[in-house]
Amino acid sequence: MLRQQDVGHRIVVRRIVGIREGRPLFTDALGELVELTETHLTLATARGRLRVPVAEVHRAKRVPPTRRPTAGAVVELERASDEAWPAPVRGRLGDWLLRAAAGWSGRANSALPVGDPDRPLPAALDAVESWYADHGQQAMVNTPLPLAAPVGAELDARGWGARPPVLVQTVALAALPPAAPAPVDAPPVGLAAAPSDDWLAIAAGRKGGLPDAARHVLTAVDRVRFAHVYADGRLVAIGRGTVTGQRRWLGLSLIEVVPEARRRGLAGRVVRALVDWGVAEGATHAFLQVEQRNTPAVTLYQGLGFTTHHTYLTRVAPD
Repeated sequence: MLRQQDVGHRIVVRRIVGIREGRPLFTDALGELVELTETHLTLATARGRLRVPVAEVHRAKRVPPTRRPTAGAVVELERASDEAWPAPVRGRLGDWLLRAAAGWSGRANSALPVGDPDRPLPAALDAVESWYADHGQQAMVNTPLPLAAPVGAELDARGWGARPPVLVQTVALAALPPAAPAPVDAPPVGLAAAPSDDWLAIAAGRKGGLPDAARHVLTAVDRVRFAHVYADGRLVAIGRGTVTGQRRWLGLSLIEVVPEARRRGLAGRVVRALVDWGVAEGATHAFLQVEQRNTPAVTLYQGLGFTTHHTYLTRVAPD
């Protein structure tokens, strides 16, 4: 049976649709799992969304994607993502990137093993461990899958742990569904070239603090905008957008709505405002990164047309 870890992945569901001559009648559905609850599951299929009661499910399982991205496509997107989330301390190991940001966020504090490290894999990982030790940090490696599967296997042999899987999701901006009209009394979404103190406070709450290195990660991008929504004089929603990868990729991050303002469509409106800005900057595609277990966020982004391009694991060296 399916688990929450399957949300965001392609699945096939065999469901019972009736009984004929004492035997159950089945039909199959194939699509991306959008939501899974105790009572039902929802798929995004080629014909639209399909909501299936769990009581009707005879069998369900994850299946491989119709086609996997090429290694070149994964490398391109990972490089654009690195530009969008730039660590202040950086090094290189051949084509591999080494990144540190005082421990703030996994992406800015992990090695990115794409390309040739200019040495055998065991020696490359030895060098990664030494680099992070020199910087006083626990070594971490961000492994895009399946591209970095050989790196992952070597880390398994070394006893490294792993953080929860992350989905890297993308959408062609021209394929986004039309935006729903905002209520007449809805507060506007504003965009700024720099984050306000209120904006940074919400980001700090989301990320568990905001050291100086984090401010560099957030602001040291040529093309960046910080979205904000105020209601009754209080900041209730934020988001961040960047345009990188030779202006092809709009990167979305830190889409956050304060608890008391959720379920009002604010997150979707923040994304839309950043998309409009990204299109004006020349971006043709958008990407974001969301933990596989964050079902509400995965559901939101799939409703906007995002699909999983690839996944990654942040691998963590033993203490």
